[in-house]
Amino acid sequence: MPAYEADLSRFAEYDAQVLGMSTDPVPSVKAWAESLDGISYPMLSDFWPHGEVARKYGVLRDDGMTERAIFVIDKQGIVLYIDVHDITEMPDPEDIFEQLRKL
Repeated sequence: MPAYEADLSRFAEYDAQVLGMSTDPVPSVKAWAESLDGISYPMLSDFWPHGEVARKYGVLRDDGMTERAIFVIDKQGIVLYIDVHDITEMPDPEDIFEQLRKL
């Protein structure tokens, strides 16, 4: 998440909005973002119904956690790119910029 914070100006060059999402409740998401020295982009909670958004996007695991997933969604709401990693892996932000360049 801090890597995306550091790259916000690059995302802005593509008119892209970064959002974070977790299945944790709002107070936990807020505390976690603050523990990372603050995240200025929106952090969303997919807590109730638990993981409903993650389930719809196919990234909710049986244990109630989510995979680490990146979605590029255009302004019409069409999903153009999905990159799913194990929760222990950090995706390379350059892969996202590669997809944004294609838009």
